[in-house]
Amino acid sequence: MTETMSTHLALIIDDEPDIRELLEMTLGRMNINTRSAANLAEAHALLKSEKFDICLTDMRLPDGNGIDLVRHIQQQDMNLPTAVITAYGSMDTAVDALKAGAFDFVSKPVDLTVLRNLINSVLKLSDSANPRDRRTRDTLLGESPLMCNIRSTIEKLSRSQAPVYISGESGTGKELVAQLIHSKGPRNDRSFIPVNCGAIPSELMESEFFGHRKGSFTGAVKDKKGLFQVAGGGTLFLDEVAELPLHMQVKLLRAIQEKAVRPVGAEKEIHTDVRILSATHKNLAQLVEAGQFRQDLYYRLNVIQLQVPALRERREDIPQLVTHYLGKVAIENGLPDLRIDEAAMQELHSYTFPGNVRELENILERATTLCENSTITREDLQLPAAVVTDQEAPGATPSQEPANGSVPLDTYMDTIEKDALIKALEQTRYNKTAAAKLLGITFRALRYRLKKLGLE
Repeated sequence: MTETMSTHLALIIDDEPDIRELLEMTLGRMNINTRSAANLAEAHALLKSEKFDICLTDMRLPDGNGIDLVRHIQQQDMNLPTAVITAYGSMDTAVDALKAGAFDFVSKPVDLTVLRNLINSVLKLSDSANPRDRRTRDTLLGESPLMCNIRSTIEKLSRSQAPVYISGESGTGKELVAQLIHSKGPRNDRSFIPVNCGAIPSELMESEFFGHRKGSFTGAVKDKKGLFQVAGGGTLFLDEVAELPLHMQVKLLRAIQEKAVRPVGAEKEIHTDVRILSATHKNLAQLVEAGQFRQDLYYRLNVIQLQVPALRERREDIPQLVTHYLGKVAIENGLPDLRIDEAAMQELHSYTFPGNVRELENILERATTLCENSTITREDLQLPAAVVTDQEAPGATPSQEPANGSVPLDTYMDTIEKDALIKALEQTRYNKTAAAKLLGITFRALRYRLKKLGLE
């Protein structure tokens, strides 16, 4: 046991006296008081008698295991960040601990640098001198039960270091969710680095992610840090992770498991300290079944899954979103009297929004340029007739095919072309040159089609 003038108290649980002593000395040098237990029974007794700020527990104990303790702490709602010490190479056990609610894990033999980084992250959670803005209502809009649940989940996830897989359709706001998880957590004073995995050429991926040494390949004129190093101490957000080629999935898996990367041309690995968040609009589980995505990587990334709902599943949020985005557009265009009439609002409420919130914002921006007298009407919205329904049930997916000739062929074809253009632009993060190449058309042809369909 170590006694200092610290206001923080840690509980250490390990049946090996040497490990307990090492952890006590390390935390003591960080000005943290400690209490130690050799088994779960002693740990439970200490948890009842004192209030701790952090708990470090070995996985294998004489009377149980560390995951049992993690579950007990979660069930008792002790608000106690717990890190599990696992045997070398037992990543499956570490993932199980994270799923049970552990803050993070440390592998044996314990790397003291890794341990100190972990402890510092935990202490930031309770550091009143470094308060974090807990409000998400003004950033992630919507008062529907689905969105209230998302915001509540974000608060919980921000207090962990577990990898989170954010799923949902294009345009639902997956990157915004990832940014909020980062900004509400202990890494909020470090970088949030988003990377679109589908926008990096395959041959440059290893260098982009892990860095390279000068002279390691043609064009490597100086040392370069990779994304894992740039995001050091912060969060790395892997957007469209399904686009990673299989050879890169293997290297990414190792980087996550070992918490270390080897730059191209380097002889030694470099320790990394990043939290991994990932997202895609594709169904990763189906890609695993099809052999297009590694199951072991999916298992590592999908420790916790957060599903972001489509806009059609939370129609009650549309009026609030419209008010918010119209206010934004009004300021940008100097239109203080900008409004939307009731018929146009009803039209938006009946629309299926295949492009979700991002599409709603684009529709309102376009309608603002078309409207007269600062009032947006139904005609100004120019919604594709094929995907407007009569108050369909939430979650329904209407047919986009013309039924009994009820939709003009030109309108139907424009809808199909518009969807293809939007998907290509989203896939390339709105790089028009790359989108044109993806579609197999010239850049000039792409610009013509965007202008023709009101997508510029």
